[in-house]
Amino acid sequence: MWRARHNFPVFRFVAATLTAFLVAPVSTLYSAQNTGVALDGTAADPFKKSPGKIVVLVFVRTDCPISNRYAPRIQQISAKYDGKATFWLVYPDKSESAEKIRRHEREYKYGLPALRDPQHTLVKLAQARVTPEVAVFDATRRLTYHGRIDDLYQDLGRARQAPTTHELEDAIQAGLDGHAPPTSAPGVGCFISDLE
Repeated sequence: MWRARHNFPVFRFVAATLTAFLVAPVSTLYSAQNTGVALDGTAADPFKKSPGKIVVLVFVRTDCPISNRYAPRIQQISAKYDGKATFWLVYPDKSESAEKIRRHEREYKYGLPALRDPQHTLVKLAQARVTPEVAVFDATRRLTYHGRIDDLYQDLGRARQAPTTHELEDAIQAGLDGHAPPTSAPGVGCFISDLE
């Protein structure tokens, strides 16, 4: 009886702390760890470099055919929302050097800033599982959508002629209009867990 009565305040403190942690916005939980590695080797925080804007992290790999097939589409969407949303390519493969990434960007004519994520800090923040996959953060740095770009791929090796849904664009537009984002939909592609 004595233990239960005296431990109750401790229990309430632990419960309150856990509740605050679980309901806190994503940006609060990871505020000190939002960095990737720029291609020049310096730490880079895509959120600090894009104040007041929607931030879109696009997870890609140089060796993923599905990811590479999306390169033109990613560039079209980033051009459409230029000035309203900031796009970053994020390369989660620890073995991909800065030079290999630069070659990949040239080959696929990417004009977006790129980050390496060898520690998978941004992967965890964005809850990314495959490449290509995107994470959309609103201007307050809250994760509002993560998942596929669209439904072009139904499964590995099964693609439509053209997508019928456009989750990435819908998520960005919802953020700009102040509406609820679409439900996150899992991506189809090359598993990031294969890189562990």
